[in-house]
Amino acid sequence: MKKKRFLLVALAAIMFIFTGCSKSSESGGEADKNSGEKASGETFTLKAGHSLTEDHPYHIGLLEMAKNVEERTDGKVKIEVFPLSQLGAERELTEALTLGTADMSVSSTAPIVNFYPEIGIVDMPFLFESREHAYKVLDGEIGQELLKGMENIGIIGLAWGENGFRHITNAKHPITKPADLKGIKIRTQENPIHLDAFNALGAKPTPMAWTEALTALQQGVVDGQENPIVVADTYKLFDANQKYMTLTGHLYSPAVIMFSKTTWDKLPAEYQEILSEEAKKSGDQIRELIKKSDEDSLKVLKEQGMEIIEEVDVSPFREAIQPVYEKYESEFGKEKIDAILNTK
Repeated sequence: MKKKRFLLVALAAIMFIFTGCSKSSESGGEADKNSGEKASGETFTLKAGHSLTEDHPYHIGLLEMAKNVEERTDGKVKIEVFPLSQLGAERELTEALTLGTADMSVSSTAPIVNFYPEIGIVDMPFLFESREHAYKVLDGEIGQELLKGMENIGIIGLAWGENGFRHITNAKHPITKPADLKGIKIRTQENPIHLDAFNALGAKPTPMAWTEALTALQQGVVDGQENPIVVADTYKLFDANQKYMTLTGHLYSPAVIMFSKTTWDKLPAEYQEILSEEAKKSGDQIRELIKKSDEDSLKVLKEQGMEIIEEVDVSPFREAIQPVYEKYESEFGKEKIDAILNTK
């Protein structure tokens, strides 16, 4: 009898233990289900790359973003910033984001077109009259739709920054009209719209990554290039045979702060929100720094003896690239191009 009573007590104890384990397991399952919504104790170290120098606004903006993100996540999310194409040139790094083999970058839109053709609409020549015009478009419905669409190629487009208005430099002679570009070998970004635009202007465009361009300019493989003023300054193009700069402002060069969707999806929602907010601040900071650098860098270029053609009648240039608009209207939609042109 005693033996039977002992067995019943033991059986009851075992059932109690298993009941307790079952509840604990259910609790753990609920925690796992919410792991994408709430931050846990896990830490994340992200690598962010770009193609320009450590004193370029890209780098400064990303460093500020990294500092703020680390503070707001109590050190759980750290961003290491790599300049000078250490993680790859813009096209290579963009491709790495789509494949999930890189975490984060900031890039001008021109190389992104090779993977996401829709964003090419903002690379149309003479599309934006001013920075304010560009900001209204990019921060408005059209710009936000373009960012959202990047998810289709495995990239999370977080915010718009900028690289500024692009201008032409060359080693041959001052350029004041399209005819002056005839036969000029000019380095361009690896972007079909840019190539079409310079072909229409009579130049001989040569697409190449910026990592190769400086050597090509120094050795005379190409005669000129086109970039924002700050790039001509930070890379000392006056020491690379570039004697003349014409302020054509032929292209406004937006930039995008981007994440690989593969990396992004591993982050808790709380950290995603912080990164989104800080990316927007970083994009705004980059815009302000680029704007200020235009004035400062122009002074440097003049002091270094570069001849600056500031007063340029862009009407003949606009007329010369009309075939480019006709070609791409079918791709981007005439209504959307007109909506951008007419944004006030």
